[in-house]
Order: sequence, then C-alpha cells, then structure tokens
Amino acid sequence: MTPDMTTWMTAAGALAAVVALILLAARIARGAGLAPRMGAGGRMKVEEVLALDARRRLLLVRCDGRALLLLTGGAKDEVVGWLPEGGA
Repeated sequence: MTPDMTTWMTAAGALAAVVALILLAARIARGAGLAPRMGAGGRMKVEEVLALDARRRLLLVRCDGRALLLLTGGAKDEVVGWLPEGGA
C-alpha cells in the first residue's frame, strides 16, 4: 500500500471506532435510564405545532390524557388553557 492509502485507512478505522464508541455510550446511557428511549411513550407529547408568524408558535400538548394549548415565542410564553376532555 502507498503511504496515502495507509493514512486514509487509518483515518477510516479511527472514525469507525469513534462512531462505535458513541453508539455504545448511548446504549449504556439508555439502559441506565440516563437518556430517553427513542419512541418510548412518556406522559407528555407535542401533538401539533402551528406557526403563527416568524417567531410565535401555538402548541397542542397532551399530558396525562389532557390537552393543553401553549403560545410560545412572544415576549413571554403563555398557557392559553386546558382543552375540555375529548376536545382534541
């Protein structure tokens, strides 16, 4: 092999080792409960987001089976209100 090819092979091997270590660390963190599992059902979930303008967003958040409407991005974030049961 040429010196250039050896350098590229070493770099590729080092990159593969670093990626493998990152994936292993993520798996260990999820197993220890330090990181959320992908797709795991939690108590809170953002169901919809509506962009009102360049900065403000209206979010429909479901928490413990109830729906909450939030307005974010303005001078301050605001709770618009809880929606009635079965309303969302």
